[in-house]
Amino acid sequence: MSLDLANPIIYLITKGEATPVNFDDASRQILDIVSVAVEEKIPLVQIREKHLTAKLLFELTNKVIKITKGSATRVLVNDRADIASAAGADGVHLTSGSLPTEIIRKTFGTEFIIGVSTHNIDEAETAVAGGADLIVFGPVFDTPDKGAAVGLSALSDVCDKLKQFPVLALGGVDKGNYRSVIYAGAKGFAAIRSLNDIDRLRAIATELRNEN
Repeated sequence: MSLDLANPIIYLITKGEATPVNFDDASRQILDIVSVAVEEKIPLVQIREKHLTAKLLFELTNKVIKITKGSATRVLVNDRADIASAAGADGVHLTSGSLPTEIIRKTFGTEFIIGVSTHNIDEAETAVAGGADLIVFGPVFDTPDKGAAVGLSALSDVCDKLKQFPVLALGGVDKGNYRSVIYAGAKGFAAIRSLNDIDRLRAIATELRNEN
């Protein structure tokens, strides 16, 4: 499907800290940041809570959808297309360990948004050929526990190769360097640390509005 999202695309990814033990507190924090994302018209939110049971992930996704319903913010669930569909989310975000993109597309249809994490041009092209709507590419900058940074030149190469396809930069992107990934050709950026703080999220959103 053709994404109709504000440019540049900001993609907020939740921190992945929710567990069955801390579910109430962690989900409350997630709902708070999603509420701000809706207020700031952030285009994409990914629920990336890998430590939750399917039941709790479904419950959390339902709560998030109630906040985003009727807004400009679309919600993807990490890896679990089944839960995303059942809860009424807009789509799924796939990783290297997920089902192939083409299977998800065939199973869930053309209106189901599919994002895919990629780390090189081969993975990027495979995702696009399989029916992805957007890809996240990185890590562009040094990021704890994410391996060696691929750098801005690799990002630029992928963006050039894929032309107008939505490529979002990931990995160490923050208020101080997000312009560099846009200049490199990315249609936007995804982030965990720099977007899960309410003040920083508002600051980035305000800055982008003022620039546009």
